[in-house]
Amino acid sequence: MLLFAGLALSACNYLGMEQRPAKPMIGANVEVPTTRGKTNPAGPGGATGVALLVPLTGPRAEIGQALVNGAQVAMDGTGTPLAPRDTGGTPEGAAEAARAAISGGAGVIIGPLSSQETAAVAPIAAAAGVPVLAFTNDGQRASPGVWPLGIGPSQQMYRLAGALQAQGKTRLAALLPENDVGRAMADGLANAASALGLPTPQVKLYGGTDIKSLNAMVRELSDYANRRGPLEAQRNAARASGTAEGRKRAAQIARSGIPPAPFDALLIAESSDNMEMLTSLLSYYDVDRPAVRLLGPASMAADATRAAGANGLWYAAPDPAARAAFEQAYNARFGSTPPAIAGVAFDAASIARVNLASGNGYSTSALARPEGYMGADGLVVLLPDGQVRRGLGIFEIQRGGPQMIEPAPQSVSAPGA
Repeated sequence: MLLFAGLALSACNYLGMEQRPAKPMIGANVEVPTTRGKTNPAGPGGATGVALLVPLTGPRAEIGQALVNGAQVAMDGTGTPLAPRDTGGTPEGAAEAARAAISGGAGVIIGPLSSQETAAVAPIAAAAGVPVLAFTNDGQRASPGVWPLGIGPSQQMYRLAGALQAQGKTRLAALLPENDVGRAMADGLANAASALGLPTPQVKLYGGTDIKSLNAMVRELSDYANRRGPLEAQRNAARASGTAEGRKRAAQIARSGIPPAPFDALLIAESSDNMEMLTSLLSYYDVDRPAVRLLGPASMAADATRAAGANGLWYAAPDPAARAAFEQAYNARFGSTPPAIAGVAFDAASIARVNLASGNGYSTSALARPEGYMGADGLVVLLPDGQVRRGLGIFEIQRGGPQMIEPAPQSVSAPGA
């Protein structure tokens, strides 16, 4: 089955697209007020209030508590209390919480969790001139004053495309499942190519995983008929001459091989079950590696490591070493290892903290400072249009497991930023 088949864009997944989250590890609880079903307590006074919108009731309450904990690590010692408000994990609850936060004096909103909640909060915050540092990784929610901080396809594809461009590989293609995740990855690749001035990628989306449908899709994407057809015609013509020279010419043509594939890199999203089948088809249609670099999302890395044919695949992800300081601080504060998503809350609260300390306020121009910020997983850069850049490393699937082959940039001037 496809790795991403049937996933829904409902809550933030750390390095894949949004999907139903697994139950995270949660540290010690922090007492917080809720807004649902009761009168909301007033938030911090003035425009410097930091409101935290998270699900503290409902099925994602444990995730909400982890987000509170991650944000608290960033805000400890500032003297500025967080004002967590319960969204219940619904767009309606998020909208209610946003209104309460703004009326309570919030100067910035961090959260909410999901794409749908962010969509509900964005117009309310925009009308009040309050920026939003959301936890979703859905880049479609980006707009001036609204930054989706979750690490998703946009950041990963931008990093991969930039690394390929540095190697002279500028022709990109994608063979992806026809679902929300596949389309988001395709959009991320197209946006990355546009931002870097690369040709528009060739993209094919497929709905089935049987060998027949994949065979047809790989054949079409690789332009196999047009690459092989002229050579076949030349070889047949040489044989038809009936001469020794013709036979010699036909043999030379057969040994020469067909022209290369019309792309330098191919983005895929297959599980280990189908990886061998797909890579076999690529080989059959003369999509040769390493001339064509295989790419994948970071969320499939563990699965791809077990798959035959995955060697050499690239993905973009944070450097694990960058997270050590955050994990140590979280463990000291709450006595447990933070779940991955807690780092996104830490990033949002850290950004608020930096701007609060600098006295620059929370305007779009202040938040989108050119040098960016250092977050739990490394460099975070907010762009004025709401897009977010991440300092990610390039990893390659090798026989011994993934190896980082290009470091994560530590500043906006470093290669790969």
